[in-house]
Amino acid sequence: MKRIFRLTPLFSVITLLALNFYMNLTFDTYKPQYAEAFKQLNLHWLQRFFTVEPHDNDVLSDPETHIIKPGGETLIALLENKVVGVVALMPDENEEYELTKMAVDVELRGQKIGQQLLAHSLDFARNKGLKTLILYSSRKLENAIHLYRKYGFIEEPLQQPNPYRRADIKMRIQL
Repeated sequence: MKRIFRLTPLFSVITLLALNFYMNLTFDTYKPQYAEAFKQLNLHWLQRFFTVEPHDNDVLSDPETHIIKPGGETLIALLENKVVGVVALMPDENEEYELTKMAVDVELRGQKIGQQLLAHSLDFARNKGLKTLILYSSRKLENAIHLYRKYGFIEEPLQQPNPYRRADIKMRIQL
């Protein structure tokens, strides 16, 4: 029997504290000096698994215009002041927020940075007063899909058109 549960905010905070103890990450929000790392970390995985789409280029080349000014945020994971992970909470045309452009430094994968970044993102979204987050992904990214499910994201029907040609799964979490 498959057990389905929803992570509570307290569980999320406890998990985040435990993971931060494991690896001394700090988090920051958008600053212009992080823009290039945000772009390069994302281009690395996009080019490895897919094709960089025009929408990707627009967002990654100008996060201030496409994420920050419309009311979103980029969240930056830092290890000893080096950017090691990034993610964005980006409003869409339906006034929903998309968890997007999540990437971790390839040399540091497997060290729970993605988990810490996702836990921090969910807490940040709750503190911002968001009620739900959506994301688009590809089943090809098995580790990412597993992580999203672990933190409470549930698959829902993927509408067409969607923002990404590579997307074959849409997920949502109620915060």
